[in-house]
Amino acid sequence: MQYRIVVLGAGYTGAIAAGRLARRLHREDVAITLVNAEPDFIERVRMHQLAAGQDLRPRPFSEMFAGTGVTLKLAKVTGVDVDRKTVAVVDASGPGEPETEELAYDTLVYALGSGWNDQGVPGVAEHAHQIAGRPGALRLRERLARLDAGESVVVVGGGLTGLEAATEIAEARPDLDVALAARGELGDWLSPKGRRHLRKVCDKLGITVHEHASVTGVEADRVTTADGETIPAAATVWTTGFAVHPIAQATTLDVNDTGQILVDGTMRSVSHPDVYAIGDAALAMGPGDKPLRMSCASGTPMAWQAADAIAARLTGGKLPSVTIRYFNQCISLGRKEGLIQYVTADDRAVRAALTGRLAAAYKELICKGAAWGVANPMLGLPTRRRHVVRQPARADAPLRTAA
Repeated sequence: MQYRIVVLGAGYTGAIAAGRLARRLHREDVAITLVNAEPDFIERVRMHQLAAGQDLRPRPFSEMFAGTGVTLKLAKVTGVDVDRKTVAVVDASGPGEPETEELAYDTLVYALGSGWNDQGVPGVAEHAHQIAGRPGALRLRERLARLDAGESVVVVGGGLTGLEAATEIAEARPDLDVALAARGELGDWLSPKGRRHLRKVCDKLGITVHEHASVTGVEADRVTTADGETIPAAATVWTTGFAVHPIAQATTLDVNDTGQILVDGTMRSVSHPDVYAIGDAALAMGPGDKPLRMSCASGTPMAWQAADAIAARLTGGKLPSVTIRYFNQCISLGRKEGLIQYVTADDRAVRAALTGRLAAAYKELICKGAAWGVANPMLGLPTRRRHVVRQPARADAPLRTAA
């Protein structure tokens, strides 16, 4: 009987993990099922480009995983029972009445990721747009297309997503009045060189920056800040953070107060050794015992780590012991400008930063490389597929908790 591995979610982390497992394990020994509600891979790091009117290359999973041994299940995950080791899904493969079914697993890889977080601010859910996924980005794209010259767009949130959204929209639609509302100072986590360049680009693109502006309310035509300031907004884009998928919190898995699954250094659940969590869904520790931030920069090595650990435990191989660390933060500032902020292993900015067109080209190379890695699951570094020799039914190594 084949060993059953079920991967939930086919974003960067889930798709990479499924492909890496297929490269490391003999096809006749394992059945790898990848569950996702959409038939195409979504380049989440490009959602600001999609919203600004650019068309992205389609990447069907049916082509990406053809001949790999990975079975694609087009379905929406509605529940996980980690005690019975089953997943409840609703079929999403076509027209007709959707059917609910149950998938059994021996090892589960939980990679359901995150969505936008309205943080409970009044009016956000009703009036704001978000770019955490393709549906939201397309709705914002339609809204921007309907705006006339001189109308205002306010991007709320001064983090990486907010910066990329504001600059992309301002570059694509120079006829609009684009503003950015940041809770602190503009780019306050960057190096002095990075902050100077960021401010230079915002000035060049005509972006009005509202610093120390904590937005407390959103209406159809404005946002309001904590100090009573009103900022006109024909369209509001909300980018203040992400919220993890709620399913894990409804299980008996050990999670933190935001619903992230607590994992050890191999991305295995500290409470259920047959469950691995990767990407935004997991609370994993990096250098300095600091939690890894929600990002593609964290999710990709987490997927490598989990896949290699699963393969090692199944085949009797050596467990991976690589510490996940950071090297830089890559920020696109439109199509012609960029900022590469070099950081310490635990993600603190250092003095060095790359700016301008070279930085934009570097960021584009990183995005293309990440997509290529997902789209070509059987290529890359050569590896030898190994046979399953044992089933990891118990916690066979001490677990280092993430909190």
